[in-house]
Amino acid sequence: MIRFDVDGHVAIIRLDRVEARNAINAEMAQQLEAAIDCLEDDDDLWLGILTHEGPVFCAGADLKEIAAGRGLALVTERGGFGGIVLKERAKPLIAAVDGPAVAGGVEIVLACDLCVASDISAFGIPEVKRSLLAIGGGLVRLPRIVPRAVAMELALTGDTIGARRAHQLGMINKVCRTGETLAAALELASRITANAPLAVRASRRLVLESAAQSDRQGMAEASRALAELSTTDDFVEGPLAFIEKRQPMWRGR
Repeated sequence: MIRFDVDGHVAIIRLDRVEARNAINAEMAQQLEAAIDCLEDDDDLWLGILTHEGPVFCAGADLKEIAAGRGLALVTERGGFGGIVLKERAKPLIAAVDGPAVAGGVEIVLACDLCVASDISAFGIPEVKRSLLAIGGGLVRLPRIVPRAVAMELALTGDTIGARRAHQLGMINKVCRTGETLAAALELASRITANAPLAVRASRRLVLESAAQSDRQGMAEASRALAELSTTDDFVEGPLAFIEKRQPMWRGR
């Protein structure tokens, strides 16, 4: 159900329950949480890409499980829905979407840090069409990313928007042709992994925390993070490589 591969410093995590449109069941939630743990625990892995097999990124929760009264099994203790939407992690995660990402599927995308999507992709929270609610972050994270009126329209109509509209709204980072999303995600990943991994993780954390901080608080926290970073080997390597006119050799410590 979840496949885990490695490409250099990048973990590639694939949703692979094609017969069910990659809908999340209990086993899949547990496996996805475990895959993120593997990414976080491996010092040689600096970044993850979350992608999929089949024509659908993720259709959300498996409604058969919900109808059978097993909806709570789709939520893990540490990760929330799908083992991911509330999962604490330090390393960046890129969603690579080549098809519909709806309901819990779009909530999984919103839990990632970046997203590339093909021009056939679609995003939406259609829960109201089934007398359900987007409790995995759709009603919370979507209004923080797109204008309130758009978020309200998507929440109340249950309609989807295409990748190009999502890109215009700032929901995704890049639109590419179908079949090219993983390559596009790997290219974006290469631009990130070229940088100092500890500085990348600190920058990610500071950006996420900034929404709840004043400018003064955010800058103070950034200064504390820089002080911590100054004790690492990579903090020495960065300026030294610049002076010696060579590419830095990051060690992640």
